Amino acid sequence: MATAQEHNNVVRGPSVDKESNGIDYATNGTGTAHQRKPYDYGGNPLAHVATNDPELRLAAFGGEFQPGLYRPPNRKFANPAPLGLSAFALTTFVLSLINVNTRGIGSPSIVVAIAYGYGGLVQLLAGMWEMAVGNTFGATALSSYGGFWISFAIILTPGGFQIESGLATISEATFLNSFGLYLMGWFIFTFLLLICTLRSTVAFFSLFFTLDLAFLMLGIGYLQNDGAHPQGGCIVAGGAFGLMAAFLAWYNALAGIADSSNSFFVIPVAHFPWSDKGRERRDKVDNSAHRAA
Repeated sequence: MATAQEHNNVVRGPSVDKESNGIDYATNGTGTAHQRKPYDYGGNPLAHVATNDPELRLAAFGGEFQPGLYRPPNRKFANPAPLGLSAFALTTFVLSLINVNTRGIGSPSIVVAIAYGYGGLVQLLAGMWEMAVGNTFGATALSSYGGFWISFAIILTPGGFQIESGLATISEATFLNSFGLYLMGWFIFTFLLLICTLRSTVAFFSLFFTLDLAFLMLGIGYLQNDGAHPQGGCIVAGGAFGLMAAFLAWYNALAGIADSSNSFFVIPVAHFPWSDKGRERRDKVDNSAHRAA
């Protein structure tokens, strides 16, 4: 009968001298020592992952800012998605309130500070941290929208970079048309991201859908100007869609923050029935009772 020590040797393999021959060894989750490769860095989350491996697939989840999540290997970071979503939500919320003429505020100057500090810098950092955990979609989206808010602030900084005033010296319509083209470019980029959310969750898809409509309405509003002012109805519509996008971003952020350690309930995100998670739930439904009836 095998002794406990012999059993351990069979299960875990022979002990390895981690200092022998100058070779660096690491221990994986099962306790088995393995040689650490020079590019491994102790489980680099940016290492190559065979994403077609079904064992690595997870359900799409807005709180992770992934429309089709693959489990990052040995992730040692917290989830940066709620931070990026919150930064995007607050900045979009304030600008959209101004676009719908809340309390008669006509100038977006207050948004410049938020766009630099929170929507820009913090969201850009969150996007870089998404890169570190292996989330390509999250890194692309959050970093890009962080860049959007920084560029937005650069354009509208009063007396700073003089982009708005410089274009306006040619004609007011020149700035309005230029800004409209700028927004239409972001509409196209957001549409590309929207396509990637069609197999995810209702909450995640709705965020990008309303955001895309906001960019479209704002872009049309600035392009359909009267030579001095943008088209008011489209700007208000863009602000309304922007408010929806802001609250959906906060909703997805809450879904990523709330768990059993800090919340009494789980935030529903409603997987599409054609998504991987939706098909999995349909397969688990027992229809035998209906067939017997």
